[in-house]
Amino acid sequence: MDTSEFRRRGKEMVDYVADYLEGIEGRQVYPDVEPGYLRPLVPACAPEEPDTFEDIISDVEKIIMPGVTHWLSPFFFAYFPTANSYPAMLADMLCGAISCIGFSWAASPACTELETVMMDWLGKMLELPEAFLAGGAGEGGGVIQGSASEATLVALLAARTKVIRRLQAASPELTPASIMDKLVAYSSDQAHSSVERAGLIGAVRLRAIPSDGNFAMRASALREALDRDKAAGLIPFFVVATLGTTSCCSFDNLLEVGPICAQEDLWLHIDAAYAGSAFICPEFRHLLNGVEFADSFNFNPHKWLLVNFDCSAMWVKKRTDLTGAFKLDPVYLKHSHQDSGLITDYRHWQIPLGRRFRSLKMWFVFRLYGVRGLQAYIRKHVQLAHEFESLVLQDPRFEICMKVTLGLVCFRLKGSNQVNEALLQRINDAKKIHLVPCHLRDKFVLRLAICSRTTESAHVRLAWAHIRELAGAVLEAERAAETKS
Repeated sequence: MDTSEFRRRGKEMVDYVADYLEGIEGRQVYPDVEPGYLRPLVPACAPEEPDTFEDIISDVEKIIMPGVTHWLSPFFFAYFPTANSYPAMLADMLCGAISCIGFSWAASPACTELETVMMDWLGKMLELPEAFLAGGAGEGGGVIQGSASEATLVALLAARTKVIRRLQAASPELTPASIMDKLVAYSSDQAHSSVERAGLIGAVRLRAIPSDGNFAMRASALREALDRDKAAGLIPFFVVATLGTTSCCSFDNLLEVGPICAQEDLWLHIDAAYAGSAFICPEFRHLLNGVEFADSFNFNPHKWLLVNFDCSAMWVKKRTDLTGAFKLDPVYLKHSHQDSGLITDYRHWQIPLGRRFRSLKMWFVFRLYGVRGLQAYIRKHVQLAHEFESLVLQDPRFEICMKVTLGLVCFRLKGSNQVNEALLQRINDAKKIHLVPCHLRDKFVLRLAICSRTTESAHVRLAWAHIRELAGAVLEAERAAETKS
């Protein structure tokens, strides 16, 4: 493909993408394929001679699209949003064209410097303390990680290195192995599974703190666990507070947990993967109160801020905590400006060496939407969630299981877990909408998250009418089964 053909095919691809997104509402949200469907549809080996572009595009519709779950459909209400916007897609095209691998400032100065500035822009939108901003007087700064899972792991590993060095400085006879054997990390029992995974990779114990009636971690429960572990000769070192849990969008109590972490010299990491985007709205900013106690904070613009995956924003209060844990400088990565004190080499802030020019997406989106446009988008999703909540509350057969704060509604039929499992099965078998469940204590609960940029009130009302109809069928089947028995 030469430049001339690229121009032509590129325009065709933009048209294909625009048509796909314009027509996505007409596509079945969840595919009708079985595991292994694709292999029989493609040759066993790569072609010896080039295929035509026309054949490839034709096969996209015949082979790929039948197996796609359409996350951007206005009838996709599962998990949490995946951000998507035209400005972000255009920036992704430019990122692919530039193709820099921005592991150091010298590898592509614009890649590094735009990221530093964009993370400050975003930090200011969130009203983060000055200590977290690279352009301020503090010692911190922001970095784009691939996911919240990466951010949690990076924070845990940095905290682990920091505590080992601190304890060895005080007691040189201690070995890293002897210290690691006693390290304990903590999170709510509602924290994302990636927190547990970080503990596994970091080879440290992770203690799940029982949450309260609102599914939040509180100071009393954390203090009890800390005192018990210290009495057993263990070493608490790391706490993850979740703002907007995956199951039900609950919020750990930062204003209680934060001071304990400060008193005990524990690294506090805040995981706000989904909810963090909402904090750009003044009416939701209070949910971040207590962030001043954190050592690191992370959320995903690629969930709810119109910046395509991957773009996970992470800030640290002291950048030397990261660079001290991960810095290696082989001669082939050194450059003349690295000791100037004026630049960042992001390879020292992350697990991979290479990194894409992801800040371009933020730059395009922030400029073409503006803060007010982004706030309006968040508010619209929240309003749609409250609209669905009000519909559920009008039907006496259903109950709301958790206060609706942002764009997630947790609801269920009043009755057994089995009847709710049957309802979810019918919903997802029908493939008109897509939901996933959660467990809240002993209850099986359905989750409806407002996900798509194009979701409107009409889609929410159609989804509710569909759910009500299927609920009627499930309850009728249950009554028939009871009568028969």
